[in-house]
Amino acid sequence: MRKGIHPENYRMVAFKDMSNGDVFLTRSTANTKETLDVEGTEYPLIKLEISRTSHPFYTGKSKLIDTAGRIDKFKNKYSKFKK
Repeated sequence: MRKGIHPENYRMVAFKDMSNGDVFLTRSTANTKETLDVEGTEYPLIKLEISRTSHPFYTGKSKLIDTAGRIDKFKNKYSKFKK
């Protein structure tokens, strides 16, 4: 492999799916201030809302978790028009 082709901060990073708690490690240059201990080693942490383990296309399930509360916001907004 040629030297000097990767950025300086190319390192192992932990990605955590917040909807199901799944954690996987891969190399990345993403910046973060949070860390996570995985099997005794501390890695920079990137939080994800959806990953390959929770996305409906990959899991075959049609259920999608509403983490932003969009349904509640909609109901509150239009509750005044309720008969």
